[in-house]
Amino acid sequence: MRGIGFICLAVLLACLNSGNADAQSLGSTYTSTAPKDCRQIGKPSELDGSTRRVCPGKAGLVVLISEDDLREIVSVGHNRRAAAEEPAAQVWFGPFNSSETTIEWRAAGARPFAIIQRWHIADSTDPDKQGRPNTKAMLVVTRLPPGPVCHVAYVDAIANPNANELARKAADDFARGFACGKDEVKIIGTRGRAVELATMR
Repeated sequence: MRGIGFICLAVLLACLNSGNADAQSLGSTYTSTAPKDCRQIGKPSELDGSTRRVCPGKAGLVVLISEDDLREIVSVGHNRRAAAEEPAAQVWFGPFNSSETTIEWRAAGARPFAIIQRWHIADSTDPDKQGRPNTKAMLVVTRLPPGPVCHVAYVDAIANPNANELARKAADDFARGFACGKDEVKIIGTRGRAVELATMR
């Protein structure tokens, strides 16, 4: 009986250690969506100058960047067509906006489950000296396959000095269990002007 008890204890400890190892294996890697690192799809539209490009991601995923009327969408999929059909490809912020070209991939071991990207949202109520709107920065957390690709959380980068840490924690805590189309996008930390602009309807 003692031998059986010892074996059970050893198995339990192994499971606990395995859980700790999984928790410790969460980490970040980075890719670029700069035009030079991506493949442009077709030519810019003669009507509105809209563009699309596909950029290499992680674990066999690609990133689709579409720009139309000074607004961008960012989606992820196993190929361009799959990325274009994801919920994230249907999300447009109302004000003019753009995304930065560095994507942070949050992963458990070798499997990414979310991306984090910094966006700039134009604020028409805050013009610069030339009359152009200044932009406000926000981090967007997006969940990845398996399952749909959609926005999970927004973190205002100006209102929260620790915005990067908040975004990583939101990705780790919420992305894998987030139900696209059912759960509301979470506002993490202090709600600032960028989040206000991005959620205007």
